[in-house]
Amino acid sequence: MCNSTHEAALCAIKLHPMWQEPLAIPGGDRQSPIDIVVRKSVFDPQLRPLKVQYEPRTCQQIWNNGYSFLVEYDDTTDKSTLKGGPLEDQFRLCQFHFHWGENNAWGSEHSIDRRLYPAELHLVHWNSDKYSLFEEAVIEENGLAVIAVFLKIGKRHEGLQKLVDALPAVRHKDSVVEFTKFDAACLLPENIDDYWTYAGSLTTPPLTEAVTWIVMKRHIEVSHDQLAVFRSLLFTSAEEQVQRSMVNNFRVQQAVKGRTVRSSFTPFLQDAPSMK
Repeated sequence: MCNSTHEAALCAIKLHPMWQEPLAIPGGDRQSPIDIVVRKSVFDPQLRPLKVQYEPRTCQQIWNNGYSFLVEYDDTTDKSTLKGGPLEDQFRLCQFHFHWGENNAWGSEHSIDRRLYPAELHLVHWNSDKYSLFEEAVIEENGLAVIAVFLKIGKRHEGLQKLVDALPAVRHKDSVVEFTKFDAACLLPENIDDYWTYAGSLTTPPLTEAVTWIVMKRHIEVSHDQLAVFRSLLFTSAEEQVQRSMVNNFRVQQAVKGRTVRSSFTPFLQDAPSMK
């Protein structure tokens, strides 16, 4: 029996084909995702605001890779970049994707004080100051930076709708459709200065511990109908006899193992000295 939301999500993930076999985990002490415990996060006044500069014309296509759908960008030049925050170097946007659940009780990979969201957006960037290719950065120290944004059910997200409208064309695994002039910045919350950051890993194979995670404090709202289109996609190709819905495409949470989660904002007003 699955007695809590976390346990129910864990039961769901065990059914996913990607996690049915043991995976060799490189290193293993900095794996992601994690639960962020707010009272244990450390305010770091040295953390700077993020500088996001995305060029919509670098957007190229949507690809159903059998696990999620990837919106892929031309990353051969420094036209869509991320700087600032906890980062010393400049990083290029190469793709973004989402993780989501079969219902609205779970779906996000990270959680805040064990609170899960229905979905989570990952904007994946690689260090173009240090490396010449994504394939190189993904296996090296300080190679990747991923912005994570939680999705909450609420009003329709106008910026997301262009993407939602295109998704039926990539319903099956291995399908690709041209998708251009999409500004990924429209998927960020209004305030991107408040975030948590920690050293972690990719949450899909090869699970390399090359990621600086930047988890937004603020969520974005999407409608139930918009998320329903995500859930209408398939893990399976058109040729397969049994078609399987693309849901619960997240990794189970990993142990923190002594890592520090830093925050760019002061987490608690209640920690202020008493006026008495």
